[in-house]
Amino acid sequence: MSLGVTKHSGRSQMLRRSMTWMMTWMMAVMALALWPFSSLAEQPLVKRFTPITDHIAQNPNPNDWLMWRRTYNSWGYSPLKQINKDNVRQLQLAWAWTQEPGNQEAAPLVRDGIMYLSQSNNVVHALDATNGNLIWEYRHPQPNLKGSYVRRQLTRARNSIALYGDRVFLATGDARLVALDARTGKIIWNVQVADYNVGFNYTAGPLVVRGKVIAGISGCTTPDTGGGCFLTAHDADTGKELWRTYTIARSSDPADATWNGIPEHQRKGGSLWGTGSYDPELNLIFWGTAPPIPHSELARGTGPGAHLYTNSTLAIDPDTGKIVWHFQHLPGDNWNLDHAFERVLVDVERGGEVRPVLLTAGKTAIVWALDRKTGKYLWHRETAYQNVISKINPETGKVTLNRDVVPTKLGQDLFVCPSLYGGRIWQASAYSPDVKAIVMPLANMCNEYKVVEQPPTPGEDYGRGRFTPRHAPNNNGMVGRVEAIDVTTGKPLWKHERRAIISGSLLTTGGGLVIGGDGNRRAFALDAQTGSVLWELPLNSSIGGFPMTYMVDGTQYLAIPTGSSILPQFSAPLTPESIAPADRKRGNGSMLLVFKLPPAE
Repeated sequence: MSLGVTKHSGRSQMLRRSMTWMMTWMMAVMALALWPFSSLAEQPLVKRFTPITDHIAQNPNPNDWLMWRRTYNSWGYSPLKQINKDNVRQLQLAWAWTQEPGNQEAAPLVRDGIMYLSQSNNVVHALDATNGNLIWEYRHPQPNLKGSYVRRQLTRARNSIALYGDRVFLATGDARLVALDARTGKIIWNVQVADYNVGFNYTAGPLVVRGKVIAGISGCTTPDTGGGCFLTAHDADTGKELWRTYTIARSSDPADATWNGIPEHQRKGGSLWGTGSYDPELNLIFWGTAPPIPHSELARGTGPGAHLYTNSTLAIDPDTGKIVWHFQHLPGDNWNLDHAFERVLVDVERGGEVRPVLLTAGKTAIVWALDRKTGKYLWHRETAYQNVISKINPETGKVTLNRDVVPTKLGQDLFVCPSLYGGRIWQASAYSPDVKAIVMPLANMCNEYKVVEQPPTPGEDYGRGRFTPRHAPNNNGMVGRVEAIDVTTGKPLWKHERRAIISGSLLTTGGGLVIGGDGNRRAFALDAQTGSVLWELPLNSSIGGFPMTYMVDGTQYLAIPTGSSILPQFSAPLTPESIAPADRKRGNGSMLLVFKLPPAE
């Protein structure tokens, strides 16, 4: 009996102890679950965040990466040189972060050892930049969108954020601008800029200039966005809209005649897919615009014409929104060849004179050099194969289209180069001040193109084109190319070709490196002087987004986003052996991989 009682008593005690231990464990787990969203906000790492002033924005600490291309001039260059040509082969993984599922176009930012990472579905994470520990998270409420096209825009991990003051500014897929506290992630203000139900959205983050949050609306490829897209400036403190500038000429604009009498409300296009650049000395911002919609003059009923201000570089006064000058790179687009990407600002010395130059390339992959004070054409350089432009005037830069590839009837098959996704697309170029060269990520491919019947459907792309990828003539099966071009002369310095598409943006560094990646999972480092391969590593998925580098406590880190995007998928029929399994379904494989050198012995 006593043994039985003792045994029973022991079981009761064990049960009580077990329940006590389980409750303690559950409380600990709950506390840990809450930790990243509350307690970490009080840690020294967040407290040491210092506000970003106009002076800091114009003269950033080399250790930081404050905006999508690091600096207002959109160089995509870091002066850091701890990681260099001599030791890049020694890189080791420091930490990794699994991102939200979706197309990979992420652009991490770093300030005072804190990384800010915008992802698909408008999720923003603040992370410890040395180990990836979560500090705070913001999840933007997802609207119930009508069409599949506008829903897809939410699943793109974009360069959607900017840092200024003590705030993170987010441009969302439902056409909102949101200001978050950089230390806590809490909402400071949230404004609706346009009607997302008809297709308006943001596909790129803002540029913050002298207290103004300047961002370009896109999505003007849907049938209900008549009147076109626009750029706005909002007060960084309050969110109040200060000005609005349309990229499609109004009826009161001298450029109205370029639309051949088409009523203002029927003019579509001019999306602002990218983020602009800023010249503090000239006090001008520079933005690129997309084509008119639908893709061809046959489908849109406009006939030939410039259709301003599509496919143009716009120089704008950031205080008023007034267009100071414009230069059109591709008038009367018939092939959806956007010119909406980065504008790289470089001061070029030639013949003892220093000239303020703007460099850019649209989907035609023609690199243009303009005087950024006046918009005057300086030179151009063709890179990837194209057949849509037959001539460029060497004095004025005026373009003559190749009418042989302009559709004249429905269902007509045309061989058009470059492809729908361009000789380059959103993947950004980078400038190396050490080599004095702009380095371009290129895609040497074409497509078969035809105009098709397509009823206008709310929330759906209204391009009315069907595109099938094809190899470019004489590309020898090499679809991807990185090319360096001398910014003084416009002459090519070197080319690096790859079988797979270049699927990520480029980064240049003070260590003499060009960092990039392709659709075959390969991250690589090239010698900025010669283009030779110094380092290559297969990762989990195609390389995507915007690689960047930063330094914390004396250690330089290299961050490389990975994950599928539309470009590797479109080119997959041309290089079927090079598409990663994670990329076969759009939206898989999104990660951020961060590297550093091993400790010194």
